[in-house]
Amino acid sequence: MKTKLNKTRNRTRHLLMALVLGLATFPALQAQQQSITPNYVGVDLRAIVQAVSAVTGKNFIVDPRVRAEVTMLSSTPMSPEAFYEAFLSILAVHGFAAVPAGDITKIIPDASVRQFPGYLSADGASDDDIVTQVIQVQNVGAAQLVPILRPLIPQYGHLAAHPGSNMLIISDRASNVTRMIAIIRRIDQSNDDDIEIVPLQHASSAEVVRVLTALSQTPRADGAPVTTSLVADARTNSVLIGGDKSERLRLRAIIAHLDTPLEDGGDTQVRYLRYADAEELATKLQQHFTQQQTGTAGAGAPAGASAGGASQVSIWADTQTNAIVVTAPPKMMRSMTSIVDKLDIRRAQVLVEAIIVEVIADRTAELGVTWAATDSSGTNPLGATNFPDFGPGVVQLAGAAAGEGGAANAGGLIGTGITVGVGRIRDQGVSFAAILRALEGDADTNIISTPSIVTTDNEEASLNVGQEVPFVTGSFSNTGSVGGAINPFQTIQREQVGVKLTITPQINEGDSLLLKISQEISAIAQSAEGAVDLITNERTIETTVIVEDGEIIVLGGLLEDQLRESDQRVPVLGSIPVIGALFRARKTDKIKTNLMVFIRPKILRDNVATSIETNAKYNYIRDVQQQGRGGKGGRVAIMPGEERPVLPPIEELGVTPAMTPPADANQN
Repeated sequence: MKTKLNKTRNRTRHLLMALVLGLATFPALQAQQQSITPNYVGVDLRAIVQAVSAVTGKNFIVDPRVRAEVTMLSSTPMSPEAFYEAFLSILAVHGFAAVPAGDITKIIPDASVRQFPGYLSADGASDDDIVTQVIQVQNVGAAQLVPILRPLIPQYGHLAAHPGSNMLIISDRASNVTRMIAIIRRIDQSNDDDIEIVPLQHASSAEVVRVLTALSQTPRADGAPVTTSLVADARTNSVLIGGDKSERLRLRAIIAHLDTPLEDGGDTQVRYLRYADAEELATKLQQHFTQQQTGTAGAGAPAGASAGGASQVSIWADTQTNAIVVTAPPKMMRSMTSIVDKLDIRRAQVLVEAIIVEVIADRTAELGVTWAATDSSGTNPLGATNFPDFGPGVVQLAGAAAGEGGAANAGGLIGTGITVGVGRIRDQGVSFAAILRALEGDADTNIISTPSIVTTDNEEASLNVGQEVPFVTGSFSNTGSVGGAINPFQTIQREQVGVKLTITPQINEGDSLLLKISQEISAIAQSAEGAVDLITNERTIETTVIVEDGEIIVLGGLLEDQLRESDQRVPVLGSIPVIGALFRARKTDKIKTNLMVFIRPKILRDNVATSIETNAKYNYIRDVQQQGRGGKGGRVAIMPGEERPVLPPIEELGVTPAMTPPADANQN
């Protein structure tokens, strides 16, 4: 009964309030000049919606979730428009929003407001109306503003960035959207107004920037970071200053003090060089300024201007400190400083690795028979065979045996391979002798060379790794008149055999290199014929190529397959089957050569890259030394107390771990 009584009282109170408002606002429906002074204490929000609808003539649809007790106190009258603005504020306080949809206004919770269309601009909307606005950002990235503005948007609001068009999308109440637009406009400012250009009349812009940069790097007393930026424009001799206005004013005052005229006779400066050669650079600068003054005088300057201008410029080098001393007018001094800044730079280095692969297979086979026959006297030959390409035969051996020295001379003529002799020597009747000679030889040459050299950009470098081999060029002997003394001697010429690499690299724009290469490979070849004289193979390549950094390019090569067959025989008799083998000699040579030369350059632009390559080669050689020690523990065989030499670890030489190459860098 008590609950029903309370519901009845509340319903009566609402009806009375609506009646009072209706009577108070009835004239306002007839004429909009009527003022309203609403006062509510613990009134249901739905009753206020009815009152607002009656006063303003708007149609409302109320979400079932819209429930609240409202208290509103007013001491001054307000117009229907102001009353509606107050109604929107009441909705905002209690977490609700009014969304217009044509002639109807929907009252829904804030959590669902983003799902309904609202105003597309804050213009013309009330402060508490829901607005969705797209803002174009000009100078700042829209995505960068989202983390800054997100805390200023309530949970029911929406903030997103579209990077493609650099726009921000904001959905919130009109008052907050207006505030966000103002904040964005303050942030979205160009920095062009914060840069000042200070032209210099006497000082060099590069030198002024160097002094001011050193001054700006000094920590401030208050600990605040230094945000000033300084840039020198050598073409206009100006200094560009960016940063805070007060800091720019301070720097302008310092620049005005530094930009003071020098004496008419010029000034003298000492410039220490870091990379360039002082003596060479001083000569070139002196020639440059002398020619410049001569050209200026020839272009119409007054007489005597050339000699006077050239005499004002003096440039000489101090080789001990690698510095140049310059005396010149201010304009020429600035020009000289600009030239030195561009020339005195660290040039990149180039590591060039050549890969030379040579495989030669040489096979030789010989088979032949020579014979001779004489009558019973032993002086009249009946017949003989001799093949010059086959080597010493029966005729040569018989002549050597009959001469001075006898069998010793004949033994010296026996060639390589196997030599088998048969015959019959008689005092009466026919005598004959035959020699069978056979030879088969295989010689393989397999050479892989990987010479490497490091040089500076545009500097020629040479690498020569080889040995001097003696070659006999002549042999002489003198027979003395007393006692038959013999004084034999030989003449020898030494020639260098090995690998020669001469290269001049030029680093082009990007990572490509122009290489002028002269490559020579010479080596002693093993002959399958077993010759006593040395045979050398020589390969030479001179070319200019363009290759990318770190890439491998083939410079050239030789693929050769030679087959030489020699068949010497007696006519008719040498063609008879089986028996014809006694009247012929055969020789076959087959030589197959495979030679390729590759090159791989690598640009070393800084000391880190240089250290990595050096450490890789160092560790590789050290690993080879350690592998050569085997399981002997470093001890030298049959020499107690002695150890095999090995390079120390590179860390002991003062190389930091950051400069040590990875483990796989040692693999070639």
